[in-house]
Parts: sequence; structure tokens; C-alpha cells
Amino acid sequence: MLRLWPWLAAALTGVLGFLCFAPFEQTWLCWIALTPLLAAVWFSGERAKRRWLRDLLLGYVGGVIFFWGVFYWLYTVTVPGLILVGLYMGIYFALWSWLAGLFRPNESVAEVRAPWLSSLHNLWLALILASAWTALEWVRSWMFSGWGWNGFGVALHGILPLIQIAEYTGVAGLSFLVAFGNVIAITTARRFILEAKVRARRPHYDFTLTLAAIVGISAFGIRSLQVKGGTEPLRVAAVQANVPREEKFSREFQEKTFENFTRLTQLALASRPPPQLIIWPESSTPAPALLDEENYRFVMELSATIKTDLLLGTIDADQTPADYNAALLVSNEGRNVQVYRKLHLVPFGEYVPGRNTVPLVARIVGDQVPADFTPGKEPVVFRLTTDELKVAPLICFEDTLGELTRQFVLRGANLLANVTNDGWFLRTAASQQHLENAIFRCIETRRPMARAANTGLTCFVNRFGRVTQVLLDAKGSQFTEGVLSGTIAVPTDGRLTFYVRHGELFAKICGAVALLFLVFQLPRFVRRTSGSANVSD
Repeated sequence: MLRLWPWLAAALTGVLGFLCFAPFEQTWLCWIALTPLLAAVWFSGERAKRRWLRDLLLGYVGGVIFFWGVFYWLYTVTVPGLILVGLYMGIYFALWSWLAGLFRPNESVAEVRAPWLSSLHNLWLALILASAWTALEWVRSWMFSGWGWNGFGVALHGILPLIQIAEYTGVAGLSFLVAFGNVIAITTARRFILEAKVRARRPHYDFTLTLAAIVGISAFGIRSLQVKGGTEPLRVAAVQANVPREEKFSREFQEKTFENFTRLTQLALASRPPPQLIIWPESSTPAPALLDEENYRFVMELSATIKTDLLLGTIDADQTPADYNAALLVSNEGRNVQVYRKLHLVPFGEYVPGRNTVPLVARIVGDQVPADFTPGKEPVVFRLTTDELKVAPLICFEDTLGELTRQFVLRGANLLANVTNDGWFLRTAASQQHLENAIFRCIETRRPMARAANTGLTCFVNRFGRVTQVLLDAKGSQFTEGVLSGTIAVPTDGRLTFYVRHGELFAKICGAVALLFLVFQLPRFVRRTSGSANVSD
């Protein structure tokens, strides 16, 4: 049993990590989730011959369990994809665990002189490991097209005062804070044990300063929540049609889909005053709205009837030939159409990486992705009939990408609109996790967001990341059909946040800190390890 405890501790890190996110939402666990893994790395395996490899494997176990747990809902689309995602993403935990192993206590040092009794040492240790954790989350967000969902900073999404710092650092700053807190938590516990042995007490400045930083960031957030700026009210209606995924692109159900959207749109127009913008979800039309005669006629005739701006998701194509996941803004009674083609495609959802070079991958995915979409070329900002208002038409998971979203804001967007279809994941926590990752775009850019989902979470989010309205049925379920109407305060002062201007600068600085440490300190650690190598069991 004694030999098993480190592996059980590593697994516990994975379990505590995914309990922080939907559907469990145990946010408080993020402050201690990494401590079992650190304990396993630092306080076990003294006689292991290849301890560095053991450190990697401990982290890998924790990472695989975390990602299999937090992304469990992928089973509704692809079980092989779920397995592969966990096996790949676990590598990031493994690398961090290996780095943490370089800092394990030196048992040859007398306890009275143990460096972990020093607050300065512990702060430096937390700085390096938190920087490395943040950098690895950042790399995960872009490596192999990227999937940065559920970084540990996202677990804090419900603590509004604390997350306002994302205006400067993005989610990376919050992940740094969480990882820093985990390291200080375990070093503080270690200090208490050592101090009890030597019967000496010292001020724990490391713990005190960490708490002070959290309080200070929260105070900054409280002040940010009180800041007012010039805004213009925009009346918006978001339609959630709740079309079953097996009917979504079926000609057999086309008329039913048309009738459904017509009825819900008329319901949206019945609100007083009527909306200035109506939003339909991703892939609203069964066939390409600009290319298929029946779908084109349906959209344009309805637009001429409602006499308001209509934003919808559809499929588009060109003569290449290439297919695009697209969004349209139809205005001026159908006489003006603006088109945006999605830039960031979802691997194994909208395209299969290596389809032509590694045919086995395509065979594993099967008919779920029969053909690849083509990415668009550039961000397109939609101009509403109300001239001062410009919309960033984010499609599907694009609202979870900070670097992409800021490109629209740099081009003048002052409202974020997400059209999505989380119906692929049925009634799982996928839609809730999607929203929790997306709300940070509002804080980073200080722009509100309107989300229209085919099913899942149709809602409005203000520029502070607060969800102000959600479409729910009588039983409180988000998986329903209906219309969400309301007024959104859209900023008109054109101010660009630090994050919009500089992007993931904080994450890059963290990466530089971790890299510099490796360059200058790794040789010393290697010499120390090789000089004190123990014989394996």
C-alpha cells in the first residue's frame, strides 16, 4: 500500500481537478488540486533509479484522469476521440510534474537548514512552477491547432471580483494565481512539519503575501465592477430552436425547421419594443443559405418581413471548391448581406488532421466527419443598421479563444455574438463548460456577449463576465426551445483593454521565465541528481 500511495495521490489530483468544473462546480478545490501530485513527486520514490521518469509518469496519470473526466462528454460524439484527447493532453501534466521534481527536498540537508524554511525560497519556487504551469496551459491552447478549455483559471469563473484581472492577463493570470497558491499551500504544510521538529517558528511571509495578493486582486476587481463608461442600449433576441442533431441537415425535416424558425422569430418580434438584432444559432439552415435556392428564399423573405438585422449561422462554399462554416448578417430587408467564414476549425469536429497523410485517423473517426471544412482568411466585423454598433460573429468554440476574439475587437467590434450548436453533446455539461470558458472574452475585451445556441446555453453576458439573462424552461432546464429577449449595454467609447492590445503577453512572460530557468538551472540539477543517484529497489 505504501508503494501505491503516490500513484493514488497523482490520480487524486486528476479527480480534484475535474471536480472544479461543470457539472460539479467545486471551485474551492482548485486551490489544493495540485498538492497531492506535488506530494507524490517530492516525498516518495527516494530509492527510484530513474526518478525523473517516475515524475513524468505520476504527472501523466493525473493529467489523463483529469482530461478524461473533464471532457467525458466527448463520448456522445467520439469515444476514440475522448481516449486520444486524454492520452495527448496528459503530457502537459507530465512535463510540469517532471519540472516540479527538480525542486524536491534534498534529504542530505539538515532539517534546521532546510531551504523550505525560507519564505524567499518558497516564493521563488512558487514563481517558477506557476510560470511553468501557465506556460503549458498556453501552449496547449495553440499546439496542434489548440484546445485550451478548462485551464485552472477558468474554475474561478463565478468569482467576479477575482477574475477582473483578466482584462490585463487573460485567463493565464488566474491560472498562475491558482498554481502559485497550490505550491504555497504544500510548502506551508511542509514548513509546519519541519518547524515542529526543530521547535522553531518563523514568520510565514510566503503564505501571508500570497493571501495579500489574492485580496489585492479581488479589491481591484471590486473597483473594476463599479467603473462606468459610455454605452448604447441594443435590443437583442436570441433564438434557440432545439433542433435534434439527426434532423439538423436533413432535407426530410427542412420544412419543419423553416416553420420552427419562423414561429420563434415572430415570437421574438412580439416583444415590445421589438428587437434591433435577432440571432439564430450555428448552422440554422439545413442547406447553405446563399447557395441553395429554397434556403436562400426562406432567409431573404423572412428578413424582408421582419425588417430588422438578422444574424445566423449557415454553411457557405466557393468555386475552389471549399466548404465553410459561416455566419451571415442580413439587413435592409435582405438587400445587404455580410459574410464571415469561421477561422478556427475544431479538429475531429470540422476537419480531420492528417486525413490524407494518415488515413487510419480518418477511418477511426468514420462518418462523423465525412469531409473537411476550410478555414476562412480573416476576421470580419458585421456592421449593424445602427451605425455605431459592430458585431464580432464568433462561431461555435471561437468564443473560447482569447487571441482570436481580440482580433475582432481590434477591427472595431463592440459586441460579441456567438452562434453555436452544443446539441452534438446532448444533455451533458459541455454547454455549461463552453459558457464558462467564453465569459472571459467579455472581461478581456470589456465587450458584452449575446449567445444563441441551437440547444444548450442561450444567454447574455455583460462586459464584466456576469451572465445577466439565460433561456430556461419552466423546470429550470437550459435544454429547451424558445427566445431570449433583452437589452444589452454596448460600449461606444472604443477603449481597448491591455489584453486586446497585447494579447497573451502574460502567458508569454511566464513561458520566458520557465525557459530561462531551464537554460540556466537545469545543468546544475542534472549534476546534483547524477551525483546523488540511488540504487533502485
